[in-house]
Amino acid sequence: MDIALLFEMHQPIRLKKLHDFPPTSIPNNLNDIFDNHNNKVILNRVIEKTYRYATKIIKNNIEKYNGFKVNFSISGVLLEQLKESNKDVIKLFQDLASSERVEFLAQTYYHSLSWFIDKKEFYDQIKMQADSIQENIGYKPKSAENTEFIYNNDIGCFLKDMGYEVVVTEGVDYILNGRSSNKIYKNPLCGHKIVLRNYRLSDDIGFRFSNKNWEEYPLTAEKYSYWINSTPGDFLLIAIDYETFGEHHNPSTGIYEFLDYLPKEILKFNHLKFANISEAKEAQDYYDVPPWRTISWADERDLSAWLGNPLQRDAFNSLRRLYYYSKALGGKILDTYRKLTISDHLYYMATKYGPTGDVHNYFNPMGGYEKAFHSFITALDLLGLKIKEEVNEKLCDFLRYMVLPDELCFYFNDNGKNLGRACSLSEFLKITKNLPKNYAEKHREDINRWLLDTLMIRNVDEVLRKCPNIIKN
Repeated sequence: MDIALLFEMHQPIRLKKLHDFPPTSIPNNLNDIFDNHNNKVILNRVIEKTYRYATKIIKNNIEKYNGFKVNFSISGVLLEQLKESNKDVIKLFQDLASSERVEFLAQTYYHSLSWFIDKKEFYDQIKMQADSIQENIGYKPKSAENTEFIYNNDIGCFLKDMGYEVVVTEGVDYILNGRSSNKIYKNPLCGHKIVLRNYRLSDDIGFRFSNKNWEEYPLTAEKYSYWINSTPGDFLLIAIDYETFGEHHNPSTGIYEFLDYLPKEILKFNHLKFANISEAKEAQDYYDVPPWRTISWADERDLSAWLGNPLQRDAFNSLRRLYYYSKALGGKILDTYRKLTISDHLYYMATKYGPTGDVHNYFNPMGGYEKAFHSFITALDLLGLKIKEEVNEKLCDFLRYMVLPDELCFYFNDNGKNLGRACSLSEFLKITKNLPKNYAEKHREDINRWLLDTLMIRNVDEVLRKCPNIIKN
């Protein structure tokens, strides 16, 4: 049986506790909404405990055992932070890549929910991250995942169209319907290969390793390798947060020793061998995940970790609407917007209970879901103000590139007859040339409200005098 170890690496850019700021002290500069001090403190701690120490253990085992292979998925935003002042860590991963036994997967640059914002943004973030991996580590990703293993058939086919023949996601019991997660499946729509995470064996390390009340405590590499040896299947994916080693489980728990001895113990069994994700063999069976049953590896294996309550959905919808304005403006506005797409911001707003709630609380730096929501909305409000300021400064460029989403377009109807729609100023100008007589006068109030609310235009004629080349060819 092939065994793929996949380590997820991500550190968010956390917001300041903006909910605690009095109105007179709310930052006016976009750079000041992020908690740079706390982000640096946490990153430095994780670097020392995991990214340096655990990676050296893996590097030594790669050199020691010819049959040892591992896989990493690193968010672009983490790579960006490591590049600033921890180039020695980047060098460790470059060394691993040069061994040709370590694979690096593609994922969203900002570890975001960009698939649900806009497909072009999803494409851009996947490409940005893959380019960053190639530029900084020297490896061109061959396989891919979406943030937190979020997956459905459409996401898989989109990634295949981008050139990734293997996609990893969660082995969800109700999708498998009695089948094993320890085999390669394929997408029923486009046939790409799907590697499924065995969540039980993964969570034994990720969540239960240091739990003294667990009936299997303590977990040793020897015991774990025997479990794997007795597990039926062809391809076993163990996927966990890399921070498991030293950050989530303290070094005093023996987690480093577990990581160090695991390759040796597994390789004692002749029929077990380590594999890279891209080595997944051809599949015969389908793993069918329609969009209305989208899965992930978090919580109840769905989207509820980020979109499970009204606060999260309201925050996400507000975020999504700002995308089209941020994209049209680019620069600092788009950079800030993308940092706000980091999925952790929504994760902090979850209202979960029991062990699942404990996990959310462990990661939440805000002190509660309501505080996380208010801080996020405050950040979005500031971004909205900066968007308005920049639109006023760069009106012609903004209107040239601004394309609205479907729900914000203007739909022209006359007595039930569809006359078309306008999702940009150029489309609006073209359609209004051919409208029936008196249509514009009859609907002037609606048209003027739409122009002002979506494109920030008070007077079309004035804009055309200022921006004579606004209509794109």
